[in-house]
This record gives sequence, C-alpha cells and structure tokens, in this order.
Amino acid sequence: MSARKTLLIVYHSLTDGTRQMAEAARAGAAADDSCTARLLHAAEAGAQDVLAADGYLFATPENLAAMSGQLKDFFDRSYYAVLDRVNGRPYAALICAGSDGSNAARQVARIATGWRLKAVAEALIVCTHAQTPEAILAPKRIGADDLERCRALGEALATGLVLGVF
Repeated sequence: MSARKTLLIVYHSLTDGTRQMAEAARAGAAADDSCTARLLHAAEAGAQDVLAADGYLFATPENLAAMSGQLKDFFDRSYYAVLDRVNGRPYAALICAGSDGSNAARQVARIATGWRLKAVAEALIVCTHAQTPEAILAPKRIGADDLERCRALGEALATGLVLGVF
C-alpha cells in the first residue's frame, strides 16, 4: 500500500460561493481514506503547506476578470520558496465567476506553469451570472449540480493521487 497522500485546497471567498465549491471538493476528496484533504483559506496558507502536499486545488472567485487578490497574495508569499521544489505535481482550479471566469483560470494556470505543476483537469468554472453591484456583492448559493461537479473533481484528484496516476 502506498503512503497516505495529501491534497491541498487553497481558496478565497468573499460572498461564500467559492467556499461552498471548495468544501464540496474537500468532501469528494475525503471519500478516499488514503488521502488527506486540507482546506485552507488563502490568508492562512503558505509555502510549507504547498511543500507538504502531493497535489493542489486552487479556488478563487472571479474579481474584475481576475483571480482574487487574496489568492494572488498566497501565490506571491509562496512562489519563490516553492519554485523548483514541486515540479510535476498535479493541480486543478475552481472558479466562481459572475460572467465567464476564463481570465481568472488563465492567471492561476500561468502561476502553476511557473511552478511547473501539471494540470490534470480543465478549470471548473461555475457562473453565477451576477452582473449588478447588488448581485455581485450578495451572498452566493451554489446549486446542487455545480456542487456535485466540485465534489467529483475533489474525488478524482484524491483518487489520482492515491493510485499514482498523476
């Protein structure tokens, strides 16, 4: 039997949508007893957490067509301490978007490319269609179908880590 694997889920959420998605992914990953799923807010996560994990799931809201500032801050604080020490490890991304989320996903992918991580799934983007100031700032409720997609991604990441597929 292989050693226990760790999936690190780093998230930021202002209106609760991204947190719901990250928690669903953690629940999916926790379905595999051979994988520990660590869910950390971006403000609490750092380089040591990245180095201690076998794979990653980065979760962010789309803010002004970009990843959130707090997730960017996590990357800024961790980047050089991790560079060339996590090459080839798998990652995926969750994006809670008001419009399309593609630029936020591209930003996460660029940073992951710099770390030489291996994308093992396309970014999972959930679009809330929040387009007015009131809707953008309102607490979000992610639908069951989208949460199931997030759960399935977490489960797939954990299973891939445990089986050595990635």
